[in-house]
Amino acid sequence: MAANSDLIKLYSGRILALAADIPHLGTLPAPDARVKRRSPLCGSTVSVDLRIKDGQIVEFAQDVKACALGQAAAAVVGANVIGATRARIRKARDQLLAMLKDNGPVPDAPFDGLEVLLPARDYTNRHASIMLTIEATLEAFEKAEAAAAQSCA
Repeated sequence: MAANSDLIKLYSGRILALAADIPHLGTLPAPDARVKRRSPLCGSTVSVDLRIKDGQIVEFAQDVKACALGQAAAAVVGANVIGATRARIRKARDQLLAMLKDNGPVPDAPFDGLEVLLPARDYTNRHASIMLTIEATLEAFEKAEAAAAQSCA
């Protein structure tokens, strides 16, 4: 019974509210990069489309098929990703991973809303789903920059 109580606490009203209101859902008509990531453990998937200009994300879209925790992470990332640089996305990814796995601090603003996922630290089987959107965003950013560099060469 305690395990059920812990799961109920994990899926707080705030997490469920975020999961129900994910920004930038869908796809972009002509993205600079599109990346799809899947968690083999739970089957969650996230696709990210983005366009970058002057080293910043200017357009972003996501298709999220994940548990409520993965959806909540996607909501926080989606709400704060426009204007972010590759370095900022990488730092947020690293900080989120450290928060989950190493009891690290909450990611810096503007991704500090990911603190809602602190209760998931003890649920390592959920970490991959939580990480999907930020990892796909970083991979898409790197892919878009590589494509841009190659077209200039």
